[in-house]
Amino acid sequence: MTDPKQQQPDRKQGDRGPANHGSDSHNHDPQDDRPPISGRKAIVILIVVVILAALLAVVGIIPRLRAEKTLKTRTGNLALANVIVDKPAVGEPSQEIVLPGNMFAYVDSPIYARTDGYLEKWYFDIGARVRKGELLATIASPEVDQQLAQSKADLATAEANAGYAKQQAQRYTDLLAANAVAKQDTENFVTQQASTNTQVKSAQANVQRLEELTGFEKVYAPFDGIVTARDVDVGTLINAGAGSSGGREMFHMDDEHIMRVYVNVPQVDSPSCTPGTPADLTLVEYPGRRFHGKVVRTARAIDPTSRTLLVEVDVPNGDGSLVPGAYTEVHFQLKVAKQTLILPVSTLLFRQEGLRVVTVVHGNDGDIAKLVPIVIGQDDGRVVQVILGLEPGDEVVQNPPDSIVEGEKVRVVAPNNGGVPGAPQQENQGGQGPGGGE
Repeated sequence: MTDPKQQQPDRKQGDRGPANHGSDSHNHDPQDDRPPISGRKAIVILIVVVILAALLAVVGIIPRLRAEKTLKTRTGNLALANVIVDKPAVGEPSQEIVLPGNMFAYVDSPIYARTDGYLEKWYFDIGARVRKGELLATIASPEVDQQLAQSKADLATAEANAGYAKQQAQRYTDLLAANAVAKQDTENFVTQQASTNTQVKSAQANVQRLEELTGFEKVYAPFDGIVTARDVDVGTLINAGAGSSGGREMFHMDDEHIMRVYVNVPQVDSPSCTPGTPADLTLVEYPGRRFHGKVVRTARAIDPTSRTLLVEVDVPNGDGSLVPGAYTEVHFQLKVAKQTLILPVSTLLFRQEGLRVVTVVHGNDGDIAKLVPIVIGQDDGRVVQVILGLEPGDEVVQNPPDSIVEGEKVRVVAPNNGGVPGAPQQENQGGQGPGGGE
């Protein structure tokens, strides 16, 4: 018998028409029974799909763009030159400059002979202190002595002739008044009297000259001082005069109660180095001691070769500690005409256009390097004095790289932040440097 439940599907299948009979009735898809999708519903589905795809794309692209921007910012920050900045120090209202000086005696004189002969005796050796007028040496000059004796005899003869001519002239003058002699004879004797008087004066001058020469046989000290050299000894042949055509130097004397120190002051400091400016001397042989003096005069002219001003400093030397020819360092206390700034020499850039320093200008786009021309004054090899070009608030780059150029972006870093040299002064949120953007 046939189950009615098994026959019911066959009846339904038979109702769908003859085309559904046969072997295809077993491969029927149940989804074929769904009603067809309308066009509006399909559009809504498409829009939803597009929105989902767009959201997925945005979610994937934004982090990538952000990462690319962060990478670009970091790369730009790494490409910036790291610089350390500091403000210049303000100079003092007065400054001390130290310059080398050459020391000389207040009076320095070589002593030569004024007469020929040979040295008979000397009385003072080197290092001796002598007073003005003391006898230094005696020169024997027999030739001059004989010339003096001869000149005295010539003077006596001239005086005798002059006396006889005077008597004759007086006699003939009286006889002429009585018309006892010729006028011409009287004039001859009067003329002879005048001639002999001239001869007497000539002989007197010759005697005086030779007496002075014999006086030069004794050599006296011309001033109070010290004998610093003795170049002759007993029996040395002495020739009068000085230099290559004259004789040799006998003694050398120095007056050392005041020492003259000559210093070449640079042109830039010359206006402040005027008479009366204090100046102290230091010497290596007297550590910790200063000898006080002052500027007494200047050359008032710049040497075109060295561009320096020659300055004389006088220093009292009562105890004789200072000696001529010594090297000394002179400390000048100079008043500053205008405010100056002090920079280390490591901040200087030597360019073809002239001396420059690099300052940092802070702006919205970051830190910008600016090359500033300056004029320097004193330079002791460690720091320099800037007299023109900078302001006290300027931030000057320390040890600037030679490759830095005007307008270049830089990155300001701290000298030592957290033990890491060259670390940035502060980091912005998001890992971006001072020059980075959002």
